[in-house]
Amino acid sequence: TQASWMMKGLIHYLTGPTLDAKILRDNFVIKLVPMLNPDGVINGNYRCSLSGQDLNRQWLEPSRALHPTIFYTKMMLKRFTEDREVVMYCDLHGHSRKKNVFIYGCDSKYRNQSQQGGGRLRER
Repeated sequence: TQASWMMKGLIHYLTGPTLDAKILRDNFVIKLVPMLNPDGVINGNYRCSLSGQDLNRQWLEPSRALHPTIFYTKMMLKRFTEDREVVMYCDLHGHSRKKNVFIYGCDSKYRNQSQQGGGRLRER
């Protein structure tokens, strides 16, 4: 998929010899999950798993049985926030209609809450 090529480039960059990559490795814990939809992608789906679920719509309440990759990635992030601050979470996607490079951002309505000691990991 398009996102697989983006991930390959990201891994190549982060593990490469550049000074910027070294600075990132020296200052941050970087966790990469190469693909959250392997069962769907192997069968030609981009967003839907073998259970027919759009995994992008399962983040609020993922099922361990129906959405295991989302369930365990979310669990990993929550456990990680017990020891460290998550500075960035980036979900790489290709798009069926958009061309070239683009970015969607999350709503910042939770920013004030997190700065006042609210939850460290927010979703919408």
